[in-house]
Amino acid sequence: MGMLGAKKLSKKRRKFRWSSFKYKKASLNLKEKSDPLEGASQAKGIVLEKVQLEAKQPNSAMRKCVRVQLIKNGKQVTAFVPGNLASKFIDEHDEVIIECIGGKQGRAKGDIPCVRFQVIKVNDQPLRMLVKGKIEKGRR
Repeated sequence: MGMLGAKKLSKKRRKFRWSSFKYKKASLNLKEKSDPLEGASQAKGIVLEKVQLEAKQPNSAMRKCVRVQLIKNGKQVTAFVPGNLASKFIDEHDEVIIECIGGKQGRAKGDIPCVRFQVIKVNDQPLRMLVKGKIEKGRR
C-alpha cells in the first residue's frame, strides 16, 4: 500500500461498505420505503376485523389484535390492542390511531409475532381511559 496508497484504500473501503446491510439500509432509505406509516409516529386507520394471534414459545396465550387499513395510503397492518378486555371497546369500521410499539430496531416487541403497532385511540377516545372506565366510547 505504501505512502501513496490512500486513494486506493479509500476507494476499496467505499466499495466494500455496500456488503454491510446496515450501511446499505441507511444509504438507500430502505426503512422509510418499507414503513407503512411513512416516517410518521402515528397514523389513523379503519378497523377491518378483529383477530387473535398466538403468542410465541414458551408463552401460551391468544393476543388480541385488529387488522387496520391506513387512511393515508391504504396499506393494511396488524395492530395490538393493549389492556385487559380492551378489545371489546373496538368494533369493525371504527376509526383508530395506531403508533409503533417500539421493539428493538423497529421489529416486533415481546411474544407477538409480526406485530409492530398498537392502538392508542378509538373514535378519538384514549383506549387506556376506556379500559379504566373513566369515559364512555364516543358514537360516530
